[in-house]
Amino acid sequence: MTDRIQSAITYSHHHKEEALEGFIKLLSFPSISADPAYKNDINACANWLVGELKRIGFDNVRTIPTEGHPVVYADWLKAGDDKPTVLVYDHYDVQPVDPLHLWKSEPFGSEIREGKLYARGAVDNKAGVWGNLMAFEAMLAADGKLPVNIKILFEGEEESGSPSMGAFLDQYKDLFTADVMLNCDGDFEPKEPTMSYAGRGIVSGEVKLKGPKADLHSGGFGGIVQNPLHVAGKIIGSFHDADGRIAVPGYYDTVAKISDSERQRIHDGWQAERTEKDAGVPLTWGRSIAPDAERATVLPTVEVNGMWGGYQGPGTKTVLPAEAGFKFTLRLVPDQNPHEISQLLKSYIEGFATPTVSVTVEIGEEAWPFAMQTEGQYLDAVQDALEATIGKRAKLVRTGGSIPILGMFNRLTGVPMTGFGYGEGENIHSPNEFVVVDSFFQAIEAGIRLYHNLAKTTK
Repeated sequence: MTDRIQSAITYSHHHKEEALEGFIKLLSFPSISADPAYKNDINACANWLVGELKRIGFDNVRTIPTEGHPVVYADWLKAGDDKPTVLVYDHYDVQPVDPLHLWKSEPFGSEIREGKLYARGAVDNKAGVWGNLMAFEAMLAADGKLPVNIKILFEGEEESGSPSMGAFLDQYKDLFTADVMLNCDGDFEPKEPTMSYAGRGIVSGEVKLKGPKADLHSGGFGGIVQNPLHVAGKIIGSFHDADGRIAVPGYYDTVAKISDSERQRIHDGWQAERTEKDAGVPLTWGRSIAPDAERATVLPTVEVNGMWGGYQGPGTKTVLPAEAGFKFTLRLVPDQNPHEISQLLKSYIEGFATPTVSVTVEIGEEAWPFAMQTEGQYLDAVQDALEATIGKRAKLVRTGGSIPILGMFNRLTGVPMTGFGYGEGENIHSPNEFVVVDSFFQAIEAGIRLYHNLAKTTK
């Protein structure tokens, strides 16, 4: 087996230029799932991936339609019944690029500067999509076969909350049966490797406020007509008390208590210096409630992600706006039910309506928290691959982020899940997102070892 692994690694080393060209092509698709204007680009990206999977040697390659964006499916099931079937998950959609003026190069132009490839999706998470394909190509080219049976599930709407995936999985659950699910929506950190074993759920929504029939002169109507922006500010200001604790009644009622062992694991994996460096400000907000590591991972949040209303141009326009609004996201923890919490907050916000200002709440995504393996043979396969490649095993960390489909798999299938990421970089969801090129190829090497390690696990 060692010769097979080395042959595949050698192949990947000799074909770096072609792999990089393909990666740049994948990154050129503006596959922004949240904006309907990019629907054709999403479809084009999915179809291109279908072509690449066929070229590499996968079977049953196709896009499967959903109520939203298509899923890319493929399989290679020739390793034998005695070998495990690995369901490989990742997503090919990306976040919007705003604010565009802060990018130093075109978001979908893939410029390389000082060993870093800058593009939207370079880390989150086309690195995982392309890294897997390059690992599979190397193994098939070097040995003519894969060490395990593989099923591919590349999603097209993770960055918009996976709104169609619940119904999709209900319909196609049998297609995605497997011995283990490998979540590749994660990072590769050769210096201080970490692995997310659990994450929070999410609810998103938008609040719309309507007041007078049109924008009014603030000199003529200020003080006698209630301003929708003022009501919006009152709502937002009510979400937290002075210490940062969520003040919405009942919001914490079902939050699960964590065990001492879980608390220790959370604190052991917390990267305080890196997190504060990434934030650019001290992490003091809410510190009286709980330590930083716990507030960022096992306590829920209410965050306002954008606000609008009134005049936004240069200078001053003395109006009292007719409408206002804001977008919000909630991060949820065990045992919070996303639907129950969304309705709790909806009722709370709409309670701020007045006789002259209406308040409505539109709920978007609702996703459960997820949990993956914290011990066992599948996690060992990942850790052994990392140790053989970078000389270190990963710390297990609980992430504050959300991957909606993993919560769905937890609840619908019970298939064990572990994770492996391909991208080292920064500025995820922000301008100037980048991946470190050398580390990306190092991750492909680790990925080759991982699949051979998984071949040794028992079904």
